[in-house]
Amino acid sequence: MVTSSAPAPRPGPDQQDGRAGGGDWAARARTPLGITLIGVGLLTTFRLLALFNTRLELYPDEAQYWLWSRHLAFGYFSKPPMVAWMIAGTTAVGGNAEPWVRLSALLIHSVAAVAVQRVGARLYDGRTGLAAAAIYALMPAVQLSSGVIATDAPLLGFLALALWSYAALATERTKAEGDWAALGFGALLALAMLSKYAAAYAVLAALLHAAVDPQMRRRWSVRRVGLTVGAGLLLIAPNLAWNAAHHFDTLAHTAANADWHKASHADAQNLIDRLSDYRGVLGFLVSQAGVFGPVFFCVAFGGAVRLLVLRRPVTGSDALLLCFAAPPVLIVLGQAALSRANANWAAPAFVPASVLAAAWLVRARSWRWLAAGLGLQGVVAALFLTAAVSPALSAAFGLDNSLKVARGWQASTRWALSQAREAAAAPGGLTAIAVDDRFVFNALSYYGRDERFPAPLRMWVREAKPHNQAEAEVPLLVAQGARVLMIDSVECYRPEAMADFARSSPVARTAIRLDAKRARSLTAFVGEGFNPLARSPATGLPPRPLGGPEGCRAGQP
Repeated sequence: MVTSSAPAPRPGPDQQDGRAGGGDWAARARTPLGITLIGVGLLTTFRLLALFNTRLELYPDEAQYWLWSRHLAFGYFSKPPMVAWMIAGTTAVGGNAEPWVRLSALLIHSVAAVAVQRVGARLYDGRTGLAAAAIYALMPAVQLSSGVIATDAPLLGFLALALWSYAALATERTKAEGDWAALGFGALLALAMLSKYAAAYAVLAALLHAAVDPQMRRRWSVRRVGLTVGAGLLLIAPNLAWNAAHHFDTLAHTAANADWHKASHADAQNLIDRLSDYRGVLGFLVSQAGVFGPVFFCVAFGGAVRLLVLRRPVTGSDALLLCFAAPPVLIVLGQAALSRANANWAAPAFVPASVLAAAWLVRARSWRWLAAGLGLQGVVAALFLTAAVSPALSAAFGLDNSLKVARGWQASTRWALSQAREAAAAPGGLTAIAVDDRFVFNALSYYGRDERFPAPLRMWVREAKPHNQAEAEVPLLVAQGARVLMIDSVECYRPEAMADFARSSPVARTAIRLDAKRARSLTAFVGEGFNPLARSPATGLPPRPLGGPEGCRAGQP
């Protein structure tokens, strides 16, 4: 049970960290905050060295975000705009090479780790904050997210800063401090929403905390609610306007990812069968242990379950953090039971859960478990950094299959360009280069950025409605279809693509080596007289060519 006691006001940061005043820098370096800054600085340095020395190419989603950053907007087809804005900032400084595209993810996770220390120090003490920062910084999910540019990095960074503001509001020492904290919470939460809409879990968390804690409700004066809501709406309004002008594409794509349509149209028996199948829930929990770290996942999740089973009272800071960690975990658990759930969908719980796990371990004086968990995650982080730099070691660690999607795109682009130039030199030239897969489109756009394409790059749209930004913005049109080079990466799409042309040439093939065992197959043909067949009103799919394969009839293979 959650009692109504809010976190008690804490002493100032200097006192709670045991920090010496004045200019005694050696003494300051020995405080929990000082140790956090030094540790995060060292870890950031190692990550920077790996980032600027890795041979891993951009994952196609990273290439897509880079492509967005060339045309800044307040929204994009599948994601809010923050990731594109961050890439635009770093590439404006260092250029478009892979490390500069990815740099902001690493930096914002470093900021988040320091913010996590501040949350722990504010709600408990400096030592708890130091442990929380270490748990967060060495978390496997954070280690992976620091090496790629994606929406989770800014989401977690701004959520950590927002939770720091909320903790300041919950432990306010003066009314002015509480007002500023309310304003900061709204603004930072909006920035997290501009990173990924999963930040909305924090809104539910704040409402839940106010519902169970009368003292917190008293802190939410009308003035502070206005400051929080006003700051949030002011920052999020341009993205809402963009969505309204683009048929709410981003929100629709988010719902499609969750597969809510499938769950809502399942009949009652199928739904009962799905809910009774424990494998979806169990798989999600196992994935959380992997991305959060097994020791600290058991501490945070197991501790919360134990409190629930034993009906122990939960007060103050523990209640606050449970309110922020519970909504994403419980909602995504339900999603896993109904349909499917990716491991990172509960990422908004990582920040409060890091502080909660640290608080419980420090309170219990479980130093060995804390050291064991940090040691295990430190080893995993070191192996990952080493594997990112050394292909031989990545193969030795068995990571090649996981890393294959970040390899071979430069070679794929060179082959596609050679096919395009050869086709353009033939009689009739080329009116377009089209691809059947957004991964290939994104990779060609990035790795061909300094090349002169002999014809415009376009996206062949397989279904009746676009499913990604390339299909929505640069689809292959009839007017561009006189003579088209089609690059195919999905084998069973090719007969459908050929059926959209009046005539097609023989197929050229290649296999791009990704590692010792794996290769990426690409094919190309020249199609003339593009006139796409009508798509099915029921499924949105093209008609299956006579004798064609059935493996892709439900969508992406």
